[in-house]
Amino acid sequence: MQHTHDVIVIGAGAAGLTAAGGCAMFGLKPALIEAGEMGGECLNTGCVPSKALIASANRAAQARMGPRLGVAVQPPVIDWSAVHDHIHAAIADIAPHDSQERFETMGCEVIRGRAFVTGPHSVTVEDRRLRAPRIVVATGSSPAVPPVPGLEDTDFLTNETVFDLALLPDRLIVLGGGAMGVEMAQAFCRLGSDVTVIEPGDILAREDRDHARIVIEAMQGDGVRFVRGRAARVTQAGSTGPIRVTLDSGEELHGSHLLLATGRRANARGFGLEEIGVEIGPDGIVVDRRRRSSVRSIHAIGDCRAGPRLTHVAGYEGGNVALEIATGLPARVDWKALPRCTYTEPEIAQIGLTLDQARERFGNAVTVETQRFADNDRAIAEGAATGQLKLILKGRKVVGASIVGAHAGEMLLPISQMITGKASTFALGSAVVSYPTRSEIVKAAAFAAWEPIVFGNLARRYARLVARIRRLVA
Repeated sequence: MQHTHDVIVIGAGAAGLTAAGGCAMFGLKPALIEAGEMGGECLNTGCVPSKALIASANRAAQARMGPRLGVAVQPPVIDWSAVHDHIHAAIADIAPHDSQERFETMGCEVIRGRAFVTGPHSVTVEDRRLRAPRIVVATGSSPAVPPVPGLEDTDFLTNETVFDLALLPDRLIVLGGGAMGVEMAQAFCRLGSDVTVIEPGDILAREDRDHARIVIEAMQGDGVRFVRGRAARVTQAGSTGPIRVTLDSGEELHGSHLLLATGRRANARGFGLEEIGVEIGPDGIVVDRRRRSSVRSIHAIGDCRAGPRLTHVAGYEGGNVALEIATGLPARVDWKALPRCTYTEPEIAQIGLTLDQARERFGNAVTVETQRFADNDRAIAEGAATGQLKLILKGRKVVGASIVGAHAGEMLLPISQMITGKASTFALGSAVVSYPTRSEIVKAAAFAAWEPIVFGNLARRYARLVARIRRLVA
């Protein structure tokens, strides 16, 4: 059978769209296969609806603050149906960017249906047989459902269903204290739900502990309750009645709704990959740094493969794979400046190594420059001075950073440039930036790394020598 396409991409989420669109822009002929909605999880049940919900919740929280900055506002009136409409309007407004029509215009053949890989270069979809030199699997992930007795008989929520609720939950129980769990917990609490988060370990366990505590305290101030423990059993009265969660300690929690935020599982099985020798591990398809599977003509990108699961990571991998397929040159992933952000209020953002990771790798060579928003003029003027930046350095080379505060995620770009060597701490520390801005905190931390040298003993002796010479010749 002759090749029907230059590349076959399975999945039209962030990873697959980027890969297929990139190949099309190079003038190749991609087939893009999608059985569900274009745009994948991020557009339809992830990033977009969650951030729209958070925006509504933040507006309610601001109105609830009472007189502030010399302005009094009325307490909020929550119209859940209008919040629901706002969420789905955001999805609809962004959907054209990911639409079938757009990608067909770019040069992709978009095929709707479930794909089955039949060989290193062949795929069947519906009644069609496709063949290409390269196959890209970008089938995403699904909510992980923990093995809790009784859960299978419970009408629980996940990110795939929570944004379609017809009514605002009265009492919401959230299983899981990671990024999604805390984002949804704070948002629903601010909109009027009574919210309890159950987590057996640390809340926001991946984050800097000082910064996680700031977020936890802010959420507790909103009214979110945190309970340490593991769900041992879940029961529900009828198909839609109240839900009871029994913890391993014996404590019982009662709610009207239960949201699972216990991680994601790769959509890697059921596509014929195992049958043709593609290695699949417990965390997804096993890949090398070029995102090649054990069958080298098949790449796996985004959530379906073992590795970080973030929309911007999926897009990055899609771009890399498109570049490699189009040029024939290896394109390896590089995670040394990998960013992430949890969109609570305040936000918590991380890039590169955490402080614990840096100390484990570099030992006593690690130093930390800390700058507080309480010392940032814009933050003070806005009355939003909670939080700080920790810039993590090995010598004067930035290897990571953690920020907690308003708009923390917006401040990661210059730090990325320093970690990757595209800018230095000296260059950023001496840059001219607009005043007053919150991003000045990054410049201040970068300059602090050089302050002992710039104003050190040698520089001070030199300055005094220049001063003596000037007095003599003046």
